[in-house]
Amino acid sequence: MSNVPLPSWLRHVPVPLSFGTSGLRGLVADLTDLEAYVNVKGALRYLLAVGDLPAGGGVVVAGDLRPSTGRILRASVRAIRDLGCEVENAGLIPTPALLLHSTASGRAGVMVTGSHIPFDRNGIKVNKRAGEVLKSDEAGIVAEVARVRAEEYGRAEGDSAFDPAGMLKRPDEAPPVDGSAEERYVARYLQSFAPGGLRGRRMLVYQHSAVGRDLVARILRELGAEVVTAGRSETFVPIDTENITPAQLHAMEALAAAAGAPLDAIVSTDGDSDRPLMLAVAPGGAGDGAARRVRFLPGDLLGIVAAEYLRADAAVVPISANDAVETRMRERGVRLVKCRIGSPYVVAGIDALREGPAARIVGWEANGGFLTGSAFALPAGTISALATRDATLPILANLYAAAERGVSLDALWRALPPRSGSAGLVDGVPVATSRAIVDALVPAGDVTEVEFADDGRVLGHGAEGVVPLQDAEAEAWRQRRATLARFFTPARGFDDIARINVLDGVRAYFRNGDVAHLRPSGNAPQLRIYANSASQERADEIVALGVRSPGGILDELAAAFG
Repeated sequence: MSNVPLPSWLRHVPVPLSFGTSGLRGLVADLTDLEAYVNVKGALRYLLAVGDLPAGGGVVVAGDLRPSTGRILRASVRAIRDLGCEVENAGLIPTPALLLHSTASGRAGVMVTGSHIPFDRNGIKVNKRAGEVLKSDEAGIVAEVARVRAEEYGRAEGDSAFDPAGMLKRPDEAPPVDGSAEERYVARYLQSFAPGGLRGRRMLVYQHSAVGRDLVARILRELGAEVVTAGRSETFVPIDTENITPAQLHAMEALAAAAGAPLDAIVSTDGDSDRPLMLAVAPGGAGDGAARRVRFLPGDLLGIVAAEYLRADAAVVPISANDAVETRMRERGVRLVKCRIGSPYVVAGIDALREGPAARIVGWEANGGFLTGSAFALPAGTISALATRDATLPILANLYAAAERGVSLDALWRALPPRSGSAGLVDGVPVATSRAIVDALVPAGDVTEVEFADDGRVLGHGAEGVVPLQDAEAEAWRQRRATLARFFTPARGFDDIARINVLDGVRAYFRNGDVAHLRPSGNAPQLRIYANSASQERADEIVALGVRSPGGILDELAAAFG
């Protein structure tokens, strides 16, 4: 909570926005015009201070399809104008389309989006002329936001642009929409992927309320695919590509059945269209009209195919990624760097790789958002670097990889390492509870990964290689292992814990090959669990054991340590 005294005339008690894994997020009820203004103006002041944004420079704004986005965009426009900067309104477009356009034209960007989280929340993502705001920028932004807040709170009611509810007295209208950003984004793919490369492929675009729902369909059509659309919604639908539920899969299977045969794939994105959703579709019967079968592939595995299609020689993925990534990259001789969860950490990892010998650098997240740290030559042209999450590139790379090999999407995916993943979450977990759980499971110190050897030693993995830990430190890790074993029990099908990684959350590797990873959400009151196993059934079972309520692992951890 801010320490700046509230003005007596302000009736609404603000809840300051906070940084999550990517951008600022909060409840719409808390994200007043005043709060949006303070954060956008503070972030841009920081960019001015560090020389990223020149005085009077340009800022491109855009947003997603949430009902609150238009209002927050207008408050953002007011903040930009009050700084003396020029505004280009790119309209309602995907986050990667905004960032591609703003960086290519040498301007900062402001995207109003809550990404995949429910409609009662929203957020603001500011980017620099050079790309995403990184974690190293956050302290400077927070300091400038505090200064702007003090200025606005210090105004008399008559001098403030805001009313007692924190809303603009006279909202600014955004400039007319300029379609340049949208066209630049479409051209990125049409000028690099082979024309007509998807001819003969028929797919369904599940549109729901994704801001890129028409763009994705357009790109696929212009590359030769036959496209049918379904599920368009004017009510916001939160699609979390890391937490696709059986009910959602059933609904998409019904859409596939209604679309008729033949159908190769269902494609979609999350709300701001920076995370892909892909399902392979196969007939449920031998042409007898039976229900179809859909196969969902998690984003971390979609990224493997995209990296191979681009012939990457180095990659960055978060620690939560399916361990099939590590297996496949090792087989291909691709240098792999693991990082904390969130696109700013992936971007930082990509930046570090640029200083080495790697020439073809990519990164992706477990949600499927794909980043390129280099330009890549493709059959029709060169696709430029775009170091922010993107949904369209991994969708196209998977479809083209299957088409060029003359196989179905399902057959392409079956050639991946036989490791299955699943993810789920418990909502409404207080942030303090999640922190207490992690604190109870992670000992103090700098070691982020340990291995428990058969001879009783505890081996630390670090920059100096694998080294035995000393007595006190080793014992602390043994105690944390024993604590985890109280919840991940043999009765629930878990073997002994062989390894623990605490780079981001707590990731336990079991001797039978199972993996369970606990992590608080970076921007919502949620506690997540990720799982890997040799079978999809077991991966799903691990997640079900985690999120079940009452009596699930996450419930038990919250009761024990929250």
